Amino acid sequence: MTSAGEEMHALVERLYPLCRSITGDGVRATLEIVGEYVPLQVHEVPTGTQVLDWTVPQEWNIRDAYIADTAGNRVVDFAASSLHVLGYSVPVSATMPLAELRGHLHTLPDHPTWVPYRTSYYQPEWGFCLAQETLDALPDGEYEVRIDSTLEDGHLTYAEHVIPGQVPDEVIVSCHVCHPSLANDNLAGIAVATFLARALAEQTPYYTYRFLYAPGTIGAITWLARNAERVDRVKHGLVLACAGDSGPLTYKQSRRGDAEIDRVLRHVLATSERPHRINEFTPYGYDERQYCSPGFDLGVGSLSRTPYAGYPEYHTSADNPDFVSPEAMTDTLAVCREAFAVLDRNRRYLNLSPYGEPQLGRRGLYDALGGRSDTKQAQMAMLWVLSLSDGEHSLLDVAERSGLPFDTVAVAADALHGAGLIKA
Repeated sequence: MTSAGEEMHALVERLYPLCRSITGDGVRATLEIVGEYVPLQVHEVPTGTQVLDWTVPQEWNIRDAYIADTAGNRVVDFAASSLHVLGYSVPVSATMPLAELRGHLHTLPDHPTWVPYRTSYYQPEWGFCLAQETLDALPDGEYEVRIDSTLEDGHLTYAEHVIPGQVPDEVIVSCHVCHPSLANDNLAGIAVATFLARALAEQTPYYTYRFLYAPGTIGAITWLARNAERVDRVKHGLVLACAGDSGPLTYKQSRRGDAEIDRVLRHVLATSERPHRINEFTPYGYDERQYCSPGFDLGVGSLSRTPYAGYPEYHTSADNPDFVSPEAMTDTLAVCREAFAVLDRNRRYLNLSPYGEPQLGRRGLYDALGGRSDTKQAQMAMLWVLSLSDGEHSLLDVAERSGLPFDTVAVAADALHGAGLIKA
């Protein structure tokens, strides 16, 4: 039987060849494939639409691109990798000497076998990305340069998948869909988000979960602009990126630093005893910086393994499907599920018998715990829940203050609620 990790890796491999950008058919093809896993509502926003301080740009599509020598041999070929073309390159058809062509070539001299990822979204330009060793092997002479692309009015495309909850308050899970052949920085986040959505759909969650598949920066800004009147429903959020490499998990806190999602991730990572890092918010990175911008100030953090620009393979051809593993994506998915389980069960309760300690034995609560291997811990959890159920403290407060696992605290709260000793 295929594991979820293997299925996520297969999705990464399937999406990897597609040429994605901030607009265009590559994004649509990506969303069409994701839509085979979870139903998506796809949105098309016309070029020229004002979105906050930005404007939806022209749509870019590309069919072919290459550099050929005088014998017609393609020495750089877009068909071999979508990274070979500078993203958003304007069309070009010319013949020029290598000396002139060099000004449009991008390489990584420190990693001569890798191809870099480069873009020019908002400045008309054209160019190619190639391995330094390929450039070094090119003799002087004339080269045919061809980029068969279009840059014209069209649309920006993004998609949503919504899992209805018991309440309309929302948790957003956001991933970017604008990078071409980059497995960790793009596709692993898409895969983990998709399989997280599938897992949550099998439950009846407390919160409504909204999954956003959008181009980085301009996509998140577009979603915020189009949802400004209802963004107050968003109570928590998580951006997923770089979710499949071998590094330890890293959680970047929201701008607030004390949002509930921040506390939940800190608690889950600490109690799981996984190697991990907690990073403070900075206004640079992925789309958490859009959701956390001061006008919205949403409680949205970012979960990754090795953060952006933190590994040499970042934004290069070395970030390929071999760089990500089923095991790492499975671990990232597990932490997301653990975190959202805490978020969904975190309540404030009121002790209905607050004068002195209620007699738990008479209600059969101690007897019910008799067969547990952690009976003492479970009893302490009940006492802590009763002590802090004053309408002000949440179950996460109880877990943090008592040092007990959240699940133990939540189970104790369920038992006390069933016995009529506390109410939500």
